Amino acid sequence: MSERPYDVVLYGASGFVGKQTVQYFAHHTSSKEVRWAIAGRNRQKLEAVRDEVGAAVDVLVADSQDQQAIDQIVSQTRVLLTTAGPFAVYGNALVDACVRFATHYVDITGETPWVKTLIDRYHTRAAADGTRIIPCCGFDSVPSDLGTYLVVRHMQQQLGVPCKSVNGCFQVVGGLNGGTLASAFNLYDSQGPVQMSEPFLLNPSTPHEAEAERNRDPQTPSFNADLNTWVAPFFMGPVNTRIVRRSSALYEEWQEPYGADFTYQEYLKVDEPLASLKATGITAGMALFTGVLQQPQLRSLLQPILPQPGNGPSEQTMNQGWFSCELVGTSVDGRKVRGLIRDQGDPGNRATVKFVCESALSLALQSDELPGGQARGGILTPATGLGDILAERLRQTGMILEVPIG
Repeated sequence: MSERPYDVVLYGASGFVGKQTVQYFAHHTSSKEVRWAIAGRNRQKLEAVRDEVGAAVDVLVADSQDQQAIDQIVSQTRVLLTTAGPFAVYGNALVDACVRFATHYVDITGETPWVKTLIDRYHTRAAADGTRIIPCCGFDSVPSDLGTYLVVRHMQQQLGVPCKSVNGCFQVVGGLNGGTLASAFNLYDSQGPVQMSEPFLLNPSTPHEAEAERNRDPQTPSFNADLNTWVAPFFMGPVNTRIVRRSSALYEEWQEPYGADFTYQEYLKVDEPLASLKATGITAGMALFTGVLQQPQLRSLLQPILPQPGNGPSEQTMNQGWFSCELVGTSVDGRKVRGLIRDQGDPGNRATVKFVCESALSLALQSDELPGGQARGGILTPATGLGDILAERLRQTGMILEVPIG
């Protein structure tokens, strides 16, 4: 694989988020360090992005439905990064080629039913070949997954006790892009919500009913004693919790368990004043929005006023946005470990771009240091496929990843 002409190819590079990945690579890598190219289906748009960014890189062209053209691109690179969603529509040929050519893969999907199909189709072969296929490397689901991993390992290594549970509590400020909305709409069109309601959708095996009941998604606001404020169900929880649970299950298979009957849940943190009222309003608003998405006639009225694919927040909105993920881990003997992941920049764009680009660079530049060594492969998660290497790379960008806090 080291003889391939490229270390990383950025697919979907002319899209709203894709263009930002090109900017990130242009500003954070050197041609001596990383050999990279951009790819997509429209040469004219790709060349326009390349010229606007000022990156002297090759342009590769392939429609995502043209398997032969996709194969030609994937066979030339060690790592493929794609931002072209909905991934259930545009990602299948890419993943299929990556598995066949033993090319590592990262994306920014939050489409867990699609990830489930990848596990069923490709996990065994990718694991045997040491090929790391790592979906959900954006804001879905790096803070949740990597943060939980860091809290659990600190508890085990420094306190010497297994972890019983971790709760992640988010605050977010930013805007939506059209690609994210298109992926959400496609999920509802394909009956994805039925699968998304399964707490262990991505686990290697289905736990018994009592364990599933203990991990049901929260539906109502509640007071969080650890944070001393109210929390609401987090709209990304049904995605992120499944990724964290897959990480826990895989590490258990590899004899590195988080803890017996480990649980993870996720919430939106609400600040005072009137935190209880705010949490109730947010919960009701999200339930209403979800109901609209499930009704095609109502959704058709809403779609025209929402961002379309290729569009997203303004530069000012993206720069002024931020996110915070506070994590509280509880050990089997009741001790607490707190963690914090925080960064400036809109989470769905700025943070997502940083997460996925640094994930690709972890694979391209530090493959020997990744968890499990060269032999590890499969349909993995950020925690199982990238672990401490990604955490350290993110810290070097200025992102706060602090475990324990203080």
